[in-house]
Amino acid sequence: QVHLVESGGGLVQPGGSLRLSCTASGSIFNIIPMGWYRQAPGNERELVAHITSSSGTIYADSVEGRFTISRDNAKNTVYLQMNSLQPEDTAVYLCYALFYGYYWGQGTQVTVSS
Repeated sequence: QVHLVESGGGLVQPGGSLRLSCTASGSIFNIIPMGWYRQAPGNERELVAHITSSSGTIYADSVEGRFTISRDNAKNTVYLQMNSLQPEDTAVYLCYALFYGYYWGQGTQVTVSS
């Protein structure tokens, strides 16, 4: 009942920026919590950022101060602005929404390399 579509991944050099988008659709009449996990080969899946239905935010220590999560409720879209990207940020970024359980986007690859 929730469908998520992600966009915005790509290849950037260290120190660069990207903005990810995740748009929700389906039988949703409430503003729901959303965010991103990321997973790199050999690493555990890590919560990157979370935004509540009232726009409160939570960040992983590793991205605090560099990433900003926000939402446009009129568009049912959540954004992840990623600045000062480093090679260790390289991963598949997986958008999620919480609506009586987890729903997942298709994933978008972020690669940070010189």
